[in-house]
Amino acid sequence: MSTFLLVHGAWHGGWCWDKVKTVLESQGHTVLAPDLPGHGGDTTPLGEVTLERYAQATVELASSQSEKVIAVGHSMTGISNLQAAEYAPEKFEALVFLAAFLIADGQCLMDIAHLNPDNLVMPNVTFSDDESAMTFNQEAVKEVFYADCSDEDIARSKTLIQAQAAAPFGQPLQITAQRCGTVPKYYIECLQDQAIAHFIQKKMYTDNGCEKVFTMDCSHSPFFSQPEEVARYLTSI
Repeated sequence: MSTFLLVHGAWHGGWCWDKVKTVLESQGHTVLAPDLPGHGGDTTPLGEVTLERYAQATVELASSQSEKVIAVGHSMTGISNLQAAEYAPEKFEALVFLAAFLIADGQCLMDIAHLNPDNLVMPNVTFSDDESAMTFNQEAVKEVFYADCSDEDIARSKTLIQAQAAAPFGQPLQITAQRCGTVPKYYIECLQDQAIAHFIQKKMYTDNGCEKVFTMDCSHSPFFSQPEEVARYLTSI
């Protein structure tokens, strides 16, 4: 049996993994699905949230387990999981990128997001007056995040999505081949993704190398639309 650390993406919380968590736990695996700083039940002020704080929180959770964890990052948190693996590579059995940002040392999320001029995420973001936080247009969540998800899941998500700290989007990754580079990486690409276009996903996993790439014909959030398949890929690692 494995220990999985499921890390949610921007605007979300650990709640988005509920279906996948249930499947994995029914098979006897240990599953953690935390709220990162400033998300869900965590009350860290958004102005204090950084990429480093995400990464340190991830390391602390991994360190709390008796065995190495398979850390799964969705969307934004592909980056913070990479940074966490740099800090403590010995705590991670593997990193899995579910429609997630897989970038190189010195890059930040916005460096890659800007490669797609038709990206639907940033046009639906409103910044706070001090630009420390971003809220997402609820009228666009189905098109951008949940195109093939049930009405029930979409309705629930609209009640739980929160403002997102802006700082982690622009902070550069700091990783090395000697530390983060020793942790095996796997990618789950989503062919119908409207948040991170498939051609960008393909560029990232091609440029940065993965042990294996799994393919899903779905939108950005298969943890809702195809949780059993997500779990099947995770347990095959």
